[in-house]
Amino acid sequence: MKKLITLITIFVTVSVTAQNFQLHRDFERGHFTTTFEMFKIDKYGNTFTFIDFDYDASTGVSGSYYEIARVLKTEKMPVGLHVEYNAGLGTFKAGNSTGGYTIDEAWIFGANYGKGNAKWGFSTYAGYKAFTGAEKGNFQVTGTWYVNLIENKLTFTGFADLWTQNYKGAKDLTVFLSEPQIWYHLNKTFSVGGELEISSNFAGGNDAIKGRPTLGIKWNI
Repeated sequence: MKKLITLITIFVTVSVTAQNFQLHRDFERGHFTTTFEMFKIDKYGNTFTFIDFDYDASTGVSGSYYEIARVLKTEKMPVGLHVEYNAGLGTFKAGNSTGGYTIDEAWIFGANYGKGNAKWGFSTYAGYKAFTGAEKGNFQVTGTWYVNLIENKLTFTGFADLWTQNYKGAKDLTVFLSEPQIWYHLNKTFSVGGELEISSNFAGGNDAIKGRPTLGIKWNI
């Protein structure tokens, strides 16, 4: 799962729309992941969406995850109103057969705040997270950041999520997921770099801290 560090667009360029395509090689899982991201600013706030596809050599597309978020904020509002939807699908091998599963869809309703300049910035939101069929309340806190280590050449970006995943009749979980990324900009169109996915209780319920590195290339469209 990837998240666009949208503050780069807000504070570094005058463009109100940004989109990119990423290709990552996940060494821990042994597959490729593609990500398409889009971010657009308007006078009532901003909209962000992305979709991930994982590729397995034997089955083709083995997983997908989709997210769309809307922040309602005008110049007079110090804090924005955040609404988000996410869901996904996946497959797994079972002997000679292939099985499937869903990533439970969820809505998030909360507040969003960001600040930054050409060298650094951050954005964060906290909200109520409603899983379909959970019958219990949950929350999520998310932060994104960027630091331009070398102007126009090297950028450190990332996000961190912390959320509860509590369902009636199931074990309550607190999930942590972070994906710090480093990008070297070959030019305004292409960047090379990678990320380190750091997680706990993510995708399987293992509470041990896990690190999964990737190498990637990014095309700013």
